[in-house]
Amino acid sequence: MKLLYFAWLRAKIGIAEERVDPPPEVTTVAALLEWLKRRGPGFAEALKDTRIVRVAVNQEYVASDHPLRPGDEVALFPPVTGG
Repeated sequence: MKLLYFAWLRAKIGIAEERVDPPPEVTTVAALLEWLKRRGPGFAEALKDTRIVRVAVNQEYVASDHPLRPGDEVALFPPVTGG
């Protein structure tokens, strides 16, 4: 699974992208975010409020209950404001 991090999420986590192989119980976006929080302090800080994190799977925005597959590309975005 390819993960992409944008804006202040990337700054707090410390990387722009990575490939991961989450454990078998990570089958949804919500489970992925919870698993990522446990990977270190940067992840925990960036994802402390997952309600504000926007997630796209294979370039389409999805809800937290969206299922994941091993070959998916998952992008994490902070909230976006217009102006």
